[in-house]
Amino acid sequence: MQGVSKDRLIGSAILVVSIVIIVVYLWLLFMPPQWEIRGMKIDIFLLKLTAAVAIVGVFGILAWIGYTLATTPPPKPIEEIEKELEEELKKLEKELEEKEGEKTGAEAAKSE
Repeated sequence: MQGVSKDRLIGSAILVVSIVIIVVYLWLLFMPPQWEIRGMKIDIFLLKLTAAVAIVGVFGILAWIGYTLATTPPPKPIEEIEKELEEELKKLEKELEEKEGEKTGAEAAKSE
């Protein structure tokens, strides 16, 4: 009998905790007890907390994207990249021609 893998155990724990949180959230939202937090009923507090987390999450991601765009240097223009590639291609062609010339010279020397 093999033991349960660590990944399955963690996955099962995440599943159970998520389901419990969903059930408790819905219970507090739609059938709230008469609890109050800072003078607010628990369901109103829960809605405000959910909205705050959503706003912070969305605009936090947008801020991160903006920061990344603002601090990343712009890419090279395509014309400059094409020029570099053409130069590299010419170098490689020249090296290939030199190697072929050496081979034909060596073959000619062997046949004599």
